[in-house]
This record gives sequence, structure tokens and C-alpha cells, in this order.
Amino acid sequence: MTVHSFIVQRQNLRETRFVDEAQPLLADGSVRCRIDSFALTSNNVTYGAFGDAMHYWDFFPCSVDGFGRIPVWGFADVIESRAAGVEPGERFYGYWPMSSEAVLQPVEVGEHGFSDGAPHRAERHAVYNQYLRCSRDPGYQAEHEAEIALLRPLFMTSFLIDDFLADNGFFGARSVVLSSASSKTAYGTAFCLARRHDSAVKVIGLTSPGNVDFTEGLGCYDEVLSYEQLTSLPASVPTVYVDMSGSAPLRAALHGHFGDTLAYSCSVGGTHWDELGGGKGLPGPRPVLFFAPAQIKKRRTDWGADGLQQRIGEAWTAFTQRAANPDSPWLRVVHGRGPDAVQRVYASLLAGTMPAQEGHMLSL
Repeated sequence: MTVHSFIVQRQNLRETRFVDEAQPLLADGSVRCRIDSFALTSNNVTYGAFGDAMHYWDFFPCSVDGFGRIPVWGFADVIESRAAGVEPGERFYGYWPMSSEAVLQPVEVGEHGFSDGAPHRAERHAVYNQYLRCSRDPGYQAEHEAEIALLRPLFMTSFLIDDFLADNGFFGARSVVLSSASSKTAYGTAFCLARRHDSAVKVIGLTSPGNVDFTEGLGCYDEVLSYEQLTSLPASVPTVYVDMSGSAPLRAALHGHFGDTLAYSCSVGGTHWDELGGGKGLPGPRPVLFFAPAQIKKRRTDWGADGLQQRIGEAWTAFTQRAANPDSPWLRVVHGRGPDAVQRVYASLLAGTMPAQEGHMLSL
């Protein structure tokens, strides 16, 4: 038996391979999971683009020199277990490699799931190491697995960005500009910002010309502009930039336009992965990388774990009701299976040609 995997050249995301590796014997305390389906979005391109800086390559080590495994969110079934409290046949939601199978080392096993205690993941944040038992997850619905995998991890980031900005009084800004505004993390953030009835902050989306109509149709931005229209924004208005694109030229243009009027520059994603670059020497504030686990930690202290989950749950319910509205859905789920489907979707995401409304659930 072999494990089939999709791997990526760490320094050149365009170079990919499919590899087959011998299935190792299962050690005591470990479980073997068959990965059933996973979401592949521009968020995963960000994982690859920031793989070294944010240690995304470290979650699932690759035996091929210079290559790595981009993590994905999805569902898997336990097919073999030598770990107490985890039984074959159980289904779990969590962080997986793009592979047919994965071996985990469950620790802190409880009613709702476990954490992977593999030594190479010990330094990674707990939020990425948790695996939820679907049979005990109150937010799980089998018929909505695609929406969970495609939107829930991204919406968590969206919720936390919105909360971080509000927690800091929007740094005194009167507008928030989001790049890659058609991306799921961006419009999730815009949705949360739009729900703040006590805020007078204007929410502005920047996107490619081909995605302007879709982004305007979402209804959660006060204004949508193409990237070329950036300079039409009034430079005198204090503004926060939430950078989902990672594009160095766009960042330089925006910082140059607003200068010292830019109240805060928040670096989040890398959808424009081939335009990444540093932020040194720019006019205005230095770009600061947003690290979602830090805001989670703060809010667990402020609100308690239950209080945080309650707030996230309320926002998630409101978001999914709107995103999955059958009359005008924001998301159209597309299923694919096999290496060709994975390669095709990945290539489209890299090229930026993926229709904004599509969300892909894949299997190897």
C-alpha cells in the first residue's frame, strides 16, 4: 500500500509533483486516517507563499528535497487506530496534507476530538493541531461539509481581523480598504465590519476589473473599486489597509497615495503570491503581519473560551445564512476527484483565474 500526495516546490509554487510513498507501519499511540475531501482555495496559496515565514511547511514534512506539502482543511476517516479513545470509522475535521492518507499522534483526547502530538508540530499553534470529532461537533452537518471546509477556517480569520480592528478603535481611521476583495477571507471580513452598526467606518474593496461586479453584488462593501481606481480614493481620509493580496506594487501604491494619513497597514494574505515583497521604506506606517492566534489568545483571556466561541458561533451562523442563501448564493461548490482535478484547481488559483463564486472540494 502507498500514500499518494501532491507536493509543491517551496521556492517556486508553480513546480508541483504527485508522489507515492510506502505506507509506514502504525506505531503505538498513532492513528491512520483516510483523507476523504478537502477545500482548496486562495487561502492555501497564501500558506505556500508564507510557508517559510509562518512555518506552514512544518506541519506535514516532505521527504523530497526542496518540496513541501501545502496544508488544507477537510475531513478524514480513521481507518486504523493504536490510540486510546479514537476508533476506526470515526470522522474528523481538521488540518491535513493534500494526500490520500495521514498518520497522527492523538493527545488530549476528549469528547470533542484531540490534538496531534507529533513532535514536529509541538511548536505550532494549537488551533492548527486540533481535530474535531464530527459526531460531537455542534456546528457539523454532513450535508454542509463543503461550506464548513471552504468557509469556516477563513471566516475565523475574518472574524478576528474585524475584532482586532474594532478592539483598537480602527486606529482612528474612517475607512477600511481590503485588497483581493472578492476572496472569501476578505468578504468575510467585510461582512463582519458591515454588521457593526455602532461603527461609522466605510468599508472599501479593491479587486481586479473582472471581479468588480461579483464583489459589488455581495452587498457588504460600501464601495468597490478596481485596482486601477485606487488613486480615486480621497487621500485625506484616515484609512486602514487590510492587505489580502500581498502584492508589493499594490502596497507601495496605496502607501504612496495615503502617506501619513494611513492609520494602520495590516498584512494578511498572499493571493498575489508572485508579487510578494517587503514593506521597508514605505510612506506611512510599517506593514504589520496579522497573526490570528494572537487575537484568539487575547480574547480567550478577555471573554473566556466559551464567550469567544459564542461570539464566533453567532457571527458564523449569520455569515453562512447569507453566503448560502439559495436565492443569491455567494458560494457555488464544485467537487473534483483525482490528481488532474487537484492540479487543475491549484493551477487556476495560482494564475488568479478561478471564478470568485466557486469553491472547490477535492479528493485524491
